[in-house]
Amino acid sequence: MSGTKDKIKGAVNDATGNVKQGVGKATGNAELQAKGKAQEVKGDVQKAKGNVKDAVSKDR
Repeated sequence: MSGTKDKIKGAVNDATGNVKQGVGKATGNAELQAKGKAQEVKGDVQKAKGNVKDAVSKDR
C-alpha cells in the first residue's frame, strides 16, 4: 500500500489549517486559529505517515 494517499490528505489538511489560521488571525478569532493549527499538525502527521509507508514499501 502506497503512502501517496496519506501524503495527499496531509497536504490538504495542512493547507486547510493554514487558511483557518489566517482567517482566525485576520478576524481576531483565537478559536479558529487554534483549530487551524491543530489541523495543520494533523496534516504534518499524515504526511509523515505517508513517507514512512513509502520507505517501508521500498525496503521490500
